[in-house]
Amino acid sequence: MPSRLPFRRKVLPVIVPCSHNILTITSCRRHAATAAAAITTTPAAPILQQSSSSIPRPAVQRYPPTQPPSYKRPEVRKSQLLRQYTSLLRSTPLMLIFQHNNLTSPEWVGLRRELKIALRGVDAARAASVAQNPDTPAPIPIADAVRVQVIQGSIFETALKIIEYHQPGAIREAQGSEAQSEVLTHDLSSTAHAAILKHRRRKHALQPLLSGPLAAVTFPEVSPAHVKCALSILSPSPPDFPAPTRRANPGYHDINVQRGVQKLLLLGARVERGGRVLDRDGAQWVGRLDAGGLDALRAQLLALLHSVAAGVTSTLESASQSLHLTLEQRRRGLMQEEPGKTEETSSNKTGSETVDAGEVKSHA
Repeated sequence: MPSRLPFRRKVLPVIVPCSHNILTITSCRRHAATAAAAITTTPAAPILQQSSSSIPRPAVQRYPPTQPPSYKRPEVRKSQLLRQYTSLLRSTPLMLIFQHNNLTSPEWVGLRRELKIALRGVDAARAASVAQNPDTPAPIPIADAVRVQVIQGSIFETALKIIEYHQPGAIREAQGSEAQSEVLTHDLSSTAHAAILKHRRRKHALQPLLSGPLAAVTFPEVSPAHVKCALSILSPSPPDFPAPTRRANPGYHDINVQRGVQKLLLLGARVERGGRVLDRDGAQWVGRLDAGGLDALRAQLLALLHSVAAGVTSTLESASQSLHLTLEQRRRGLMQEEPGKTEETSSNKTGSETVDAGEVKSHA
């Protein structure tokens, strides 16, 4: 039955099949126009590229400068701890290593509080002693820079090997100036990992101490006075490192602090950036230098070197001095023998003259 309403044929949509859905001719024409416009607006190649392809192109950086490629995933907690430990080892000239046995949070808080109070007292005493000598420069207070933190032994051992065996400067020099931008030498790079694998059978001097739960006390400078104060708080051992009395520091005798002190055990120390490892006695020896600090130690070393130099000088001069004394004694002996010889010669001359006179008389 024909439709009652007449329709114009050009307005009626014609349905055509497409890839996934049914589109009208109008929509197909619209997509075709968009594609054509996109094709016509495509930018042309650069003029330099069209004219000459022999011109070297600048190197395109394939990674952001703040996050270079890493052998290990940088967002993992172990990787962050490794970077933290390597930075700590490079920037810390003195480190005391303790073994802790399940200290609770209140015990850690109490130990850190008492250590901070005691170290601030050392800074105040140093400032007061320097105030009496105007010529001496004022010391920098380091109490607030001393840190007590728990470390993981296996990751800390890896950081020690990176500091010991991974030398980024030598690697850059070996690669040359042209390859400096391509070689990655950060602590998480494949270069650092290869350096560790190359020396995996070698043991660091601090490795025997890295067993069990560990804690490190880091100092920004080598100060025997602060080391003595820290040992008196964390590992008291009279008479050299006595614990503070109840009257002088009542907070130290709090039950949480005392429990924390009983759970700490001094293992050793790492002194200077060269990585010299000291045992328990060596760490206490550093604390005993409080009677003058490093200046007194340098004075002792200078006196020792001076005494050795004086001994060598005296040894070298002893041979010449002995020869001089021998010759001097011989000269004096010869000078004493000369008067006797002159008397003998004079007497011999007199006797010969008398003999000659007698012979002359006899002949006469």
